[in-house]
Amino acid sequence: MNKPVRRIAIFCGLLVLALMIRDNWIQFVQADELKSNKHNRRVTIARYGQPRGNIIVDGQAVTGSQETGGIDYKYKRTYKNGEMWAPVTGYSSQVFDANQIEKLEDKVLTGDDDRLFFNRTVDMITGKGKKGGDVITTLNSKAQEAAFKGLGDKKGAVAALDPRTGRILALASTPSYDPSKIAGAQDDKAWKSLQDDKNQPMLNRALRQTYPPGSTFKVVTAAAALENGLYKDVDSKTDSPLPWILPDTRVALENEGNIPCKEASLRVALQYSCNTVFGKVSADLGNKKMMETAEKFGFNKPVDTPVRAAPSVYPKDNRPQNAMAGIGQASNRATPLQMAMVAAAVANNGKLMEPYMVDKLRAPNLNVIEHHQPKQMNQPLSAENAQKLQSIMETVVEKGTGTAAQINNGNVKVGGKTGTAQHGVDNSGNPYAWFISYAKTGDGSPVAVAVVIEGSETVRDDIAGGKLAAPIAKSVMEAVLATEK
Repeated sequence: MNKPVRRIAIFCGLLVLALMIRDNWIQFVQADELKSNKHNRRVTIARYGQPRGNIIVDGQAVTGSQETGGIDYKYKRTYKNGEMWAPVTGYSSQVFDANQIEKLEDKVLTGDDDRLFFNRTVDMITGKGKKGGDVITTLNSKAQEAAFKGLGDKKGAVAALDPRTGRILALASTPSYDPSKIAGAQDDKAWKSLQDDKNQPMLNRALRQTYPPGSTFKVVTAAAALENGLYKDVDSKTDSPLPWILPDTRVALENEGNIPCKEASLRVALQYSCNTVFGKVSADLGNKKMMETAEKFGFNKPVDTPVRAAPSVYPKDNRPQNAMAGIGQASNRATPLQMAMVAAAVANNGKLMEPYMVDKLRAPNLNVIEHHQPKQMNQPLSAENAQKLQSIMETVVEKGTGTAAQINNGNVKVGGKTGTAQHGVDNSGNPYAWFISYAKTGDGSPVAVAVVIEGSETVRDDIAGGKLAAPIAKSVMEAVLATEK
């Protein structure tokens, strides 16, 4: 072979080698990046080339798929009672991608999950179209309906758990939106309208919004007092003078109204919601111990349900701010899910179970490919102290600020705590109305609930967790109890 031909051969060989390297680089290194590139329409076309699997509640699909008659997108997502279920399902849009369960379980719903390989192979051999699997949720349809209807036109959220397992039973957020209206390729106006809405209907307030928890946090502060041995008897006097001055200041912490807070026991202090008692407990324990207790309940860390909840925050703070955080103010922030977790841990004799809302993943042939097993997340307080706390929370409902949550059933005990959290510059805005609670039977507690209402047109003095939020919690608890029979 002469020299020029040899050079050409070597050059061509290098070109082939470079092509092979580039091809392998694209297939094995850049494949995921190219697949997820926003300009790659093939993935979206494939996603809507066949009906998606469904999201199931109580054995019934709350989603569906509808033929569009289009060339690229043959099917689009539909939702039943979309506004009610949006905080659970999220949306799946031909243009705007997807979120929440629709996004996180997309591979199962489209049939692309590796665990569905056998089903895809059978469908290919038999000539059937590819089918998606189903997502079986933990939600209770009656509880969800009670939560959504209870909120009505108010801005707020509800989270309900089974304390024994961590199963999420209800997750409501208002105002809401219908995911069906943004599912198609021509729904740009509807999407823009939702994005521009100042009421943020697409915000999942139950999981993604944090609020000052107000007096509902006094349950955590009481737990900290018991666990750290500051007080052992919930009926003994506390070291709580009136007036009580915030540490390192000349500012007296005020109570709401003329209530018996001087040296009040933990039971009386929770019954009447004494700021001075719980503010001083927080100050006496110090920021480190308060933060440690809050973190055992789930504060300062994200929670995956599998939809990730925003982290609730108990702050590292100075002495006066720590005292205020102990009554649920200052920089203390919590999601409704977090406060439902607090009530659930108390109701479950101190055991905090990991919250979850996907029970099973199911193949098109109905075989279960994944089944979630309940897991203990933490033990914020001992069984003995949890039972003490149950006792004083039940006093709140029997004859305290939470009487609106009473359930007329001799076999059911209800414990709760109201909260009216300040917000706005110099407390200028209408306060947030909170209520956390649980219902307990002889078989344990099947439900714990947290309700928050951001504001309403109600006269300011009438806004209180006991008046606005407790009746909603009661209806959710009754719905769950009815299904437990």
